[in-house]
Amino acid sequence: MLAITTAFCVAVLNSCAQPSPSSDAASSGATAAAAPSVVRIDFAYYNPVSLVLKAKGWLEEDLAKDNVKVEWVQSQGSNKALELLNSRSIDFGSTAGAAALLGKANGNPIKSVYIYSKPEWTALVTRADTGISKVEDLKGKKVAATKGTDPHIFLLRALDQVGLSEADIEVVQLQHADGRTALERGDVDAWAGLDPHMAKTELEQGSKLFFRNPDLNTYGFLNVREEFANAHPAYVERVLATYEKARQWAIENPAELESILAEAAGLEKNVAAKQLERTDLSNSVIGTIHKDTITAAGDVLKKSGVVPADTDINAVVDSLIDPQFIEKVAAG
Repeated sequence: MLAITTAFCVAVLNSCAQPSPSSDAASSGATAAAAPSVVRIDFAYYNPVSLVLKAKGWLEEDLAKDNVKVEWVQSQGSNKALELLNSRSIDFGSTAGAAALLGKANGNPIKSVYIYSKPEWTALVTRADTGISKVEDLKGKKVAATKGTDPHIFLLRALDQVGLSEADIEVVQLQHADGRTALERGDVDAWAGLDPHMAKTELEQGSKLFFRNPDLNTYGFLNVREEFANAHPAYVERVLATYEKARQWAIENPAELESILAEAAGLEKNVAAKQLERTDLSNSVIGTIHKDTITAAGDVLKKSGVVPADTDINAVVDSLIDPQFIEKVAAG
């Protein structure tokens, strides 16, 4: 994600990357000398697989064999996950694909290594009484959004499709939950929503999803700090192996998944079910389709001035996407 002018931009880490261990070390398992003392990993309500993994304790069970501790940290949105990664507060963080691209372009030293979902987790939302029914109706309106996240980028792409830009609206910078509250209170006219908050206001307040396009949602990316991946590649594989166990369990146990999400996020069952019906967990191997999706988003970010016009989006994407770890896990 690179040098941008928005308030959420965080400082670039100045640490030097460590040399990558040999492929033999990566594939044969971690030695005691290579083991980290702790693995810090996020959980997020927009990442149901992370909630399963946290609830089941499978990562703790595996890493305890090497006396490696696990610390869980909540991410409230992609922007917060990126801040946590950049500050070394976590080693693995959940973001949307376009947000990961934006972070990488801004110097956040991360690699995207896994797909935890293909969601339709964002849409443009309004109240039933606003008269807003299409993107063009947003001109001159107040729209809540969390900058640096997929909903914000979704908003920019939606505006671009109808010949508008962020300059044609008033963006009110709020975290996702606060954006929902602002919409319901009438403080803003529309909101670039995110599940489960979007599902909650849709079902409980009658809010309207007036613009939807699943193809503009840029997948759920699990990212790792480059420094951690270079120092502990075998542990990246082990984290992804337990993620795979959680993902498969989630697919096979939809009712239990709904209960875990509802309990963790404090949701009614029907709200959790609405979020999950818009969430596809069928593929976890990151690759070409994900590159193509975030490249398209990057082009709009350049056009909107969110990243500098001279940014080489293709080069950023190539540097970001790293499928080697999940490919080894899948092959095994």
